[in-house]
Amino acid sequence: MILSDRDIKQYIQQGKIKIDPSPDFKTQLGPCSIDLHLGNVFKVFKVSSYPYLDPKRDIDFEEIMEEIKVPEGGPFILQPKSFVLTTTKENFSINNEIMARLDGRSSLARLGVIVHLTSARFDPGWHGKAVLEIGNLGIMPVILYAGITRICALTFEKLSNPSETPYLQQADHKYAEPDSPQASKINHEHKK
Repeated sequence: MILSDRDIKQYIQQGKIKIDPSPDFKTQLGPCSIDLHLGNVFKVFKVSSYPYLDPKRDIDFEEIMEEIKVPEGGPFILQPKSFVLTTTKENFSINNEIMARLDGRSSLARLGVIVHLTSARFDPGWHGKAVLEIGNLGIMPVILYAGITRICALTFEKLSNPSETPYLQQADHKYAEPDSPQASKINHEHKK
């Protein structure tokens, strides 16, 4: 069951969903979702000596990325055909009775901006800022504003039963409680 706007407000009041800073329901709450804002830390790939990215290679993907910080309200220019990792401004957590899904916003997609094509599920027990994969498929640069642009929408689904092993209790979680964008850790899977 997908939570309605009424349910979302009730779950927030009951502490089953926590969002910090607290959302402005007038501007952020939709019929069955809540919008989150763009964070202010971005990671982009640097020019590298590696001719390609190999998930089996023992390299630290963080080392081939550059971090860019933008002040609150400041612009980040997303160049055509570019890719960036960032986060939401908001931290959120969900209890072990629900899961969340993240979608990009149609208004940004119509400018060529894609948000979070994969990894859109947040398992029960999640806590942190959502790390976003953003690309510009368009032919023109698009300016996004840190802390101001509503970048994505979260929907919530109630599980048939509470999760037996919430996300933070899983032994193999790689991206627990992020506060800033993290590069891929897929090569850790090949070390096992």
